[in-house]
Amino acid sequence: MVKIVTVKTKAYQDQKPGTSGLRKRVKVFQSSANYAENFIQSIISTVEPAHRQEATLVVGGDGRFYMKEAIQLIVRIAAANGVGRVKLGQNGVQATVKKTSLGRTITSISAYRLVAMNNPTGSKGDWEVQYNISNGSPDPRAVEVRIYQLNKLISQILLMCPPLKIDFIILIKQVFQIENKGRPYRLSQIYDLETFQAMLPNGSNFNELKEYILSPNKLEVIITIMPGIVVGPYVKKILCEELGAPANSAVNCVPLEDFGGHHPDPNLTYAADLVETMKTGEHDFGAAFDGDGDRNMILGKHGFFVNPSDSVAVIAANIFSIPYFQQTGVRGFARSMPTSGALDRVANATKIALYETPTGWKFFGNLMDASKLSLCGEESFGTSSDHIREKDGLWAVLAWLSILATRKQSVEDILKDHWQKYGRNFFTRYDYEEVEAEGANKMMKELEALISDRSFVGKQFPVGDKVYTVEKIDNFEYSDPVDGSISRNQGLRVIFADGSRIIFRLSGTGSAGATIRLYIDSYEKDLAKIYQDPQVMLAPLISIALKMSQLQERTGRTAPTVIT
Repeated sequence: MVKIVTVKTKAYQDQKPGTSGLRKRVKVFQSSANYAENFIQSIISTVEPAHRQEATLVVGGDGRFYMKEAIQLIVRIAAANGVGRVKLGQNGVQATVKKTSLGRTITSISAYRLVAMNNPTGSKGDWEVQYNISNGSPDPRAVEVRIYQLNKLISQILLMCPPLKIDFIILIKQVFQIENKGRPYRLSQIYDLETFQAMLPNGSNFNELKEYILSPNKLEVIITIMPGIVVGPYVKKILCEELGAPANSAVNCVPLEDFGGHHPDPNLTYAADLVETMKTGEHDFGAAFDGDGDRNMILGKHGFFVNPSDSVAVIAANIFSIPYFQQTGVRGFARSMPTSGALDRVANATKIALYETPTGWKFFGNLMDASKLSLCGEESFGTSSDHIREKDGLWAVLAWLSILATRKQSVEDILKDHWQKYGRNFFTRYDYEEVEAEGANKMMKELEALISDRSFVGKQFPVGDKVYTVEKIDNFEYSDPVDGSISRNQGLRVIFADGSRIIFRLSGTGSAGATIRLYIDSYEKDLAKIYQDPQVMLAPLISIALKMSQLQERTGRTAPTVIT
């Protein structure tokens, strides 16, 4: 019989969930008494005690520093609070698709994701508790609010005593009888690779993809898993063992607690090694994943970059090249508001419903559960379908391989054909990371005050031989068509008469300071211009955005940290 102990604690006022859970520096969790415990207890307390005994909690992370310590805490708190079963990833790690899929296929109350997504790790890096509800989707706004309310009032934590020490190396299945609990507490590990392939809806055309990759005119593929990332074994299993690609096609497949000292975000800046490899022309297709395998970057031969906004649009335009959609049909498309309008062009041409949501996958999940959505994407390298309620980087790569196998064209030629048919949305994002928070907030408030003046509509900005006229200004607001909930203050938008957009957002995914994101989106249908460099084409609008916001003057930043 295992006893339960009650530990007194004090509330922290800085634990309001962000876009995806609670993210802070590792040292905050390590040095502040019960900091992680408070948040974990508050999450479990949102579930009625009567529902906990029959349910399963799925727990796993991207292998980063402090993950195993946190899993030990979750196991103890879950047991003491009457959760019936906990399933862990082998060695504690699980890719996003696995956790969210399990959440949908078992009687689950939730899934914990112990990651910081596309942020660095290590003792000086970031750490985060994310929480997915029983349908596999990130926690909706109502749950976030409830967690925060409970957290501000928390005074005690329930723990299983003595502490259970999990052996993360061997496969385990343990049963405990907890005092005052009617049924035993079951703890087990899941061997991910045995079930992972079955959860991918593209699995039905693996034979076709293998035939294509191994054909006389074979496709040379290279997949870079940003150093030490958890998705490595999954990629090796699917790409090399199932599809027959050479073993050296999957790079950096061994998970490392510190990610080898590298930043895990799959973009042109942090995946520079892959970009340089692709520039040699030795590979036809390249991809990179982030920490837990939900984000992806696609590259063609000679380093041809596929902007994430274009990626989801191309998948939409070729959607029936993917067996999953041949079976399910297409209910709708969706993109986050800052994502370019490229997907809109496809939706208009195919007469398929399009939804524009705030940033955050939870909004897509609501639409999927209402059978309104089949394919969605964000400009932040996230793309997926309704087979799960989260981003799925490996699914996106398999979708691209299906398109390549069907069309028998290069990545670059597919994009160029797409632009010729639909026109091109030139898009870029400037990230200013770890900006001093006070200065960033002041800049955003002053910018909102500027554009909130109705006289700003009609204002003209001459740049070179072109004049941009402001047609609409707002702070994006979303009314959910499923539950009627309203999400306000989702990003400052300046929309010009030609449809071009300038968007400013403060990111909700930073752990230190603030991250200012500047997005520029401009449509071009002139065939003589669609192949131009986006930075050249968007230079006038970038200049207007910097002048309008006085970003450089107010933050002291002369250049962005990352350009996408």
